[in-house]
Parts: sequence; structure tokens; C-alpha cells
Amino acid sequence: MDPFGSTIIMTLQKQLDASALTQRVIANNVANINTPGFKKSRVAFTEELRRALGEDALPLKTDNPRQIEAPLPLARVEPMVVKEEDTTMGYNANNVDIDQEMVNLAANTLTYQAAARALGDRLALLDYVIKGG
Repeated sequence: MDPFGSTIIMTLQKQLDASALTQRVIANNVANINTPGFKKSRVAFTEELRRALGEDALPLKTDNPRQIEAPLPLARVEPMVVKEEDTTMGYNANNVDIDQEMVNLAANTLTYQAAARALGDRLALLDYVIKGG
């Protein structure tokens, strides 16, 4: 049993990676708020993570694995940048809303801090157990 490969630690590491990428995407959106024709981006991660963890699993019996899309293994779940092309906010065909970006930034900051704290606590617990606390 690999204590560092546990589902909890791997999930927290993936969340930290996704939050760091989200921070960069939000910064890029804000930096281009006045760029004509710029289309904002977002990070898609939560849906795939839920599927990988089995939260959205349907209790269906299948005969062929091609019948229903199987969730990715947790190790292969990665955050993905998605460009939002279908909206326009301003007169210059730009779709960045500064208020929404600031809300996204605050939410992402809290998510990152919570994941970092949880991972730190988990690793501190492992340290305690290894040292024979």
C-alpha cells in the first residue's frame, strides 16, 4: 500500500493543480478585458473529477464497455482549459465580465487554500504516524 498514492492525496494534488491553472486562466482573462474580440476561458475539472471518483456513476448493468462511457481513472484526470466562444459582453465582441472574474478568483482562492490545508494536514498525519507519534 502506497500511502502517498491514496485517493485522498491524489485528489488533493489534482485539485491544487487545477486551482493553479484556474488562477492563470483568470489572470489571462482579466489582462485581456479590453482586447477587442477576446474570448474568455475557464477550466473544466470538477465534472471529470466527480466522474473519476464515482459520484455520478449510474447503477446500470452493461454487456459491453463501449455502451456507456467509463470514467477515467483518477490518475488520468487533468484540468482542461475551455474557451467560451458563444457569448459577447461588450461592444468590442469581448466576453470578459470583470465582476464575474473577481468572483471566480475569490472562489478559486478559497478552493486552493482549502485543498492546500487538507493536503498539509494529511501529510502531517502521515509524518506523525511514521515518527511513531
